[in-house]
Amino acid sequence: MTTEIRPLIVELVTEELPPKALKALGDAFAQGVCATLRSQHLLADNAQWQAYATPRRLAVAIDGILGQAPDQAYAEKLMPVHVGLDAQGAATPALLKKLKARGLEQLPVSALTRRNDGKQEVLYAEGTAAGATLADGLQQALDHAVTHLPIPKVMQYQLADGHTSVKFVRPAHHLLALWGPDVVPVHALGLRAGRTTLGHRFMSTGALTVAQADQWQERLQAGHVVASFDERRARIAQQLADASAGVGATIGSGMEVDALLDEVTALVEYPTVYVGAFEQAFLEVPPECLILTMRLNQKYFPLFDPTTARLTHRFLIVSNMRPQDPSNIIHGNQRVVRPRLADAQFFYRTDLKTSLESRVAALEHSVYHNKLGSQLARTQRVQALARWLAPLLGGNADHAGRAAWLAHADLGTQMVGEFPELQGIMGAYYAAHDGEPAPVVQALRDQYRIRLDAAVTTDTLTAAVLFMAERAETLVGIWGIGSAPTGERDPYGLRRAALGLISAYEQLTAGGILQASHDTPARLAALLARAAEGFTAGVLADGTVAAVLEFVYERYRNQLAATGDDRTAIDAVLALHPPLHQVGARVQACIAFAALPEAEALAAANKRVSNLLKKVEATLPAFDPGLLAEPAERALADTLAQLAPRAEAAFQAGDFTSNLTILAQARTAVDQFFTDVMVMAEDARIRANRLALLQSLHSLMNQVADLSRLAR
Repeated sequence: MTTEIRPLIVELVTEELPPKALKALGDAFAQGVCATLRSQHLLADNAQWQAYATPRRLAVAIDGILGQAPDQAYAEKLMPVHVGLDAQGAATPALLKKLKARGLEQLPVSALTRRNDGKQEVLYAEGTAAGATLADGLQQALDHAVTHLPIPKVMQYQLADGHTSVKFVRPAHHLLALWGPDVVPVHALGLRAGRTTLGHRFMSTGALTVAQADQWQERLQAGHVVASFDERRARIAQQLADASAGVGATIGSGMEVDALLDEVTALVEYPTVYVGAFEQAFLEVPPECLILTMRLNQKYFPLFDPTTARLTHRFLIVSNMRPQDPSNIIHGNQRVVRPRLADAQFFYRTDLKTSLESRVAALEHSVYHNKLGSQLARTQRVQALARWLAPLLGGNADHAGRAAWLAHADLGTQMVGEFPELQGIMGAYYAAHDGEPAPVVQALRDQYRIRLDAAVTTDTLTAAVLFMAERAETLVGIWGIGSAPTGERDPYGLRRAALGLISAYEQLTAGGILQASHDTPARLAALLARAAEGFTAGVLADGTVAAVLEFVYERYRNQLAATGDDRTAIDAVLALHPPLHQVGARVQACIAFAALPEAEALAAANKRVSNLLKKVEATLPAFDPGLLAEPAERALADTLAQLAPRAEAAFQAGDFTSNLTILAQARTAVDQFFTDVMVMAEDARIRANRLALLQSLHSLMNQVADLSRLAR
């Protein structure tokens, strides 16, 4: 090896790798190799690297690698002089052991240097070490990369010798390592590096010999392998677009399409797209069923009418083969999907013979949670809560109660039994077939959404009520039996339920159902308390409602902070646990207040008042104007009398910014009060009256937020 710079290619050929983890495995393998080579100073300046991943290989190509790293100066801190040397200046056993551990046992004591570290004299070993060779550095890099992959599940398999076992994500069969034209003598997983690789499993025969590192990708192309994950994905996307346009359709868009595109990219090495079709009679089945079985089970791309967005009877197949006559591939895939669609059709037709209403009673035999009873018991709790909540929001209690009653009836259907992902969706179809009101059908369809992402209107209010009742019941029930989230564990999705409730209040405000200018009897604390009433006495732990309330506000705090709003203002507002639909307006008012010149002094004074009032054990009455002797305290009382009606009117109107702006005018009187008045006077009556005056100030100042939290 020399200091010459050449390209490097390292490839590990395996059996088929897990498709959903392939991209991550390829990136981690490349990063692991490159990071170790960089730490060994073997990467050339400005060297670029590229990760490759196919169903049968992980590889990394680097365009600039040194054959041997430059010599490296080193300075190893060893130990204090009095520990490393005896009275005669000879090395102690402790020093000899340290030198051996660092690979410096050849150094004599005379070669060591002494430095004072500010506390004592310390021995150092200094010198220049020969740079790492590529063979040694790449071996370390391979060892690190292979053992640090994000492997979903490790396999243990025997090597060809029949007795040695190794562990890896899938059995490995070839290892290629070329530095320019030269094989780098490294090994991994029982394989020794060579210059041969394997092409496509079916469209290539025999091993492919690679003469130069920079010819590796070209040789794979000749073997019908597109090594780059991103290039394969782009090819598939283009072929999908061309094929769908060719039949006047579209594959749609969204996260599901992107995820499927990633998955099929990880399933093929030489992609080709073909158009398949099924009988149009299957389109009587709800499209979600057909789409799910094609995407989930068959990895097909269903095609949609570009004008109506309705599902068509065609689909796209991403094949790993490109024969001259693809008819067998197309017909074979059509033959495979037909029984699945026929099953879905049978399930749907069978389910329609039984109404949702008649399925509810069977929920008694389905356990929701062993501490919380059956699904029927839960249905009854959610129904009662929904009927209570709906009129408070101006909704229809009968519709809300009916939606809650039917919400989980589809759990006993054959279609949901086969496709659990369709819970709620199938309930909506069956409810529509049974003639249920449109708001009930919509509520069933939307009940499993993660959050509400559109303004709630009168047309969607029933759906929002069911959404909120479900999540409130879940939060209170699961938390109350001791299953609150811990660390990263949240098996019952309580964090998601909390964010769902928050989104509901936000969208109720966006749609005008709730007004930021008015409080609501449907505020979160009341909703959670009502949910708790639905459980049998003694089931929920004491303090459950308060704990869940704090949990939801904490989730809201994190959500608001992530949007970039001022964290101090957020904390000040949420400290009061205000109605959720007012939080956004209050935070913006707080931010505006903090920009006023009076804000800092008033926040500091508010904090001082809060600390004084914390020391008061008895309940304070209203202050007595007749006991106000000092001019400064009379001036403060007069200021409060002038500002309170205006501030209160602004608060009741939901104009939180005006409320705080009005109160900012109290700064002069507040400052003068704390300058001239001794609050903790010796006379108990005077002291209590002054504290009562401050309590009035505190109550008025903290309607919108806890302003003391704005103090620096």
